[in-house]
Amino acid sequence: MSDNTLSIAMIFIGLFLVGGVVSLVKQGLKAGAAICAVGAALAITAGVMWW
Repeated sequence: MSDNTLSIAMIFIGLFLVGGVVSLVKQGLKAGAAICAVGAALAITAGVMWW
């Protein structure tokens, strides 16, 4: 896999986790949403820096 493919995959995972944050906030699970938010921030940051 090329570096761009890996970075796109990381950004996709980050966006998937952002959707999880929205879902968990709607369900009222704030602790789970916070954990997903941290994971999303890390994944998107890794994808951008890997690009």
